[in-house]
Amino acid sequence: MKIHFIAIGGSAMHNLAIALSRKGFEVTGSDDEIFEPSKSRLKKEGILPHSIGWNPEKLTLGVDAVVLGMHARSDNPELLKAKELGLKIYSYPEYIYEQTKEKTRVVIGGSHGKTTITGILLHVMNRLGKNVDYMVGAQLEGMDCMVKLSNDADVVILEGDEYLSSPIDRRPKFHLYKPDIALITGIAWDHINVFPTFENYVKQFEIFVDLIRPEGKLIFYEVDDELVRLSSRRSDIFATGYSGFDTSPQGNKTQIFWKGHSYETLLFGEHNMANLNGAMEVCRALGIGPEAFFGAITDFSGASKRLEKVAESDFSVFYKDFAHAPSKLKATTSALKQQYPDRQLVACMELHTFSSLNKKFLPQYDGSMAAADRALVYFSPEVVSHKNLESLSDEEVRAAFGGDNVEVFTDSHELRNELCQMEWANRNLLMMSSGNFDGIDFRALGAKLFT
Repeated sequence: MKIHFIAIGGSAMHNLAIALSRKGFEVTGSDDEIFEPSKSRLKKEGILPHSIGWNPEKLTLGVDAVVLGMHARSDNPELLKAKELGLKIYSYPEYIYEQTKEKTRVVIGGSHGKTTITGILLHVMNRLGKNVDYMVGAQLEGMDCMVKLSNDADVVILEGDEYLSSPIDRRPKFHLYKPDIALITGIAWDHINVFPTFENYVKQFEIFVDLIRPEGKLIFYEVDDELVRLSSRRSDIFATGYSGFDTSPQGNKTQIFWKGHSYETLLFGEHNMANLNGAMEVCRALGIGPEAFFGAITDFSGASKRLEKVAESDFSVFYKDFAHAPSKLKATTSALKQQYPDRQLVACMELHTFSSLNKKFLPQYDGSMAAADRALVYFSPEVVSHKNLESLSDEEVRAAFGGDNVEVFTDSHELRNELCQMEWANRNLLMMSSGNFDGIDFRALGAKLFT
């Protein structure tokens, strides 16, 4: 098979390209920009484009399939050439399905926790020696590629993102996987630029449930009212609810109590206990019992950028997290405060996405950082302007978050200076963003604060 990638440098796209190359496919690709680590990883696999830019001459009748990335535009010259030649054109999720349609498909969906649950499942499978294919949205310890596709695995575990599939396919990615086993973690409005109302956003999950294979299984977070409603949507599938565990914090670890036994995990926070329980239910559906599950998760430390420890001293710890949506901020901030109740918590978040910087969406953040002793909110007016959004004032942002603990910064250097001037004994730091606070080096900051 000869596969050509349009926009091969994307985070998801280059991982799929590597996976197919390792499967023995002939892989080519193009992009108008390729950054690290994609560039080095493609080069190591021998599939880095020789030049930057779009090259329609790469598209010939000898190409078996074209995979189109979200970075490309609908008028991309390579896409136009592929259409002219009548080549088969797939979005990223479409081609994942094409490669896995004969397997048992496990799809992890929801507004939060998808990557963590997928990571837990893959960790358990690895510890138990189970051969599975997968696609996950973040780097996991011990794995050098976020996608694995093989000829011999009977099960594939997929992180089911609700964002759009490609420039010419406006369906959410998770609508294309048709799961045998589906898990939904919760529904909290996000991606306002694509789903302008909460009702429209919920509709995508209704469609996802409708696409579960007959006699399949839906595993859902039973504390979410919308999911309880969706769980009875179909009579031809089996629905199982889950919540969290009874726990006790033990420093950097958590002790779990379940059916008269206790188990230890490196994860902490109510949201992560729910993530663990959801993953356990998926394992049950795959024939893996609770005892084997608990034995396998003791050393799982989490996915990259999900409550990832940056630095630590005897009296302080610094975590970073990908959290940016309101529900994620609330869960992550509360988790760290609950784990270290005797320490003050300084929580910083960056308004970085289209949704978070939108005045219509901003009130959703009300109370999302209430658990922090100091809540520092950063946004760049230049980014607001670049996204063609209405300008924001410090006071509007402060009012949206609510509470006397909120402080607003619009200069990342001032934010960093503020952190460097604090006393960090018995005080923890949490930095949350899908970006990097306009260039703050977390490792360097941690070394400065805690040494």
